Amino acid sequence: MLIKFFLRMRKSIVTLMFMLLLGLVSLFTGYSNVHASSQIAVSETEDLVDDELTAETGIISSAIKIDSTFFVNLGINLLGVILIILLVYYPNYKKMDTIFTFLMFNIVIFLLTFVLNEVKMSMGAAFGLFAIFSMLRYRTASINTKEMTYLFIFIAMGLISAIRLQPGELGVIIGIVFLSTLILDTGLILRKESSNEMRYEKVDMIRPEKREALLAELSERTGVNVHRISIQKIDYLRDTVMLIYYYYEK
Repeated sequence: MLIKFFLRMRKSIVTLMFMLLLGLVSLFTGYSNVHASSQIAVSETEDLVDDELTAETGIISSAIKIDSTFFVNLGINLLGVILIILLVYYPNYKKMDTIFTFLMFNIVIFLLTFVLNEVKMSMGAAFGLFAIFSMLRYRTASINTKEMTYLFIFIAMGLISAIRLQPGELGVIIGIVFLSTLILDTGLILRKESSNEMRYEKVDMIRPEKREALLAELSERTGVNVHRISIQKIDYLRDTVMLIYYYYEK
C-alpha cells in the first residue's frame, strides 16, 4: 500500500522537495548577505547603512507613498473597467458571476504592482517569494476564449495603471483599450458571431454532400440562421453526434 501511495504521489513529492530546496537556498542567501552587512564600517552614513540593509535583507526601505497620483490612476483604471463591463461585456453576455472576478483581479493586480514598484527587495527574498507562490495553484473552471480575453484586458489595465504614468497618458491608454473593445465586440465593424453546442441524432446528415440540408434543418430547429457547424464527437453506438453551430446575432 505504501509503495503504491508513493508511486502515485511521486510527482508531488519531487515538486515539494524542489520547492524546499529553493527555500533553503534563499534563506542561506539572506543569511550570507546579513552576515556580510554586519562588516560594514561604522563611519558610513545612516542612509547608506539603511540602503545596504534593505538591498541585502529584503526589508522595505521606506514607507509606501500613497499620494494623489495613486487615487487618480486608480479612479481612471476603475472607470475604464466599469465602462467596458457596462457598455460591452454585460450587454453581450449577461453574466454577473464573472464580473466579480474581473473587478477583483483588476484591483488586486493594481495594488500588487503598486506595492512591488515601491518596495525594494533583495534577490534572495524575491527568489524565496517566488518559491512559495510556485507551490500554489489557482484552480478554476474552464472558461471560453472571450472571457479569458476580457480577464487579460482587466489584468493589463490594472498593471499599466499602477506604474505611475501621468493621468493624461494613462487616460489615453485606457481610452484606446475601451474603444478597441467597444468596436470589436459590439458588431460596429465585425458581425457578432455566437455559437451553441448540440447533440444531433442523425449521423448520416453530417456528410459533406448533405451540409446545406443540415444547416437548413438546424436553422429551423433553433430559430436562428445557422451558417456553419463544427463537429466535435461522433457516437455511432447511439447514432448521435456532438456539434457546435454558429450564427450571427441580429
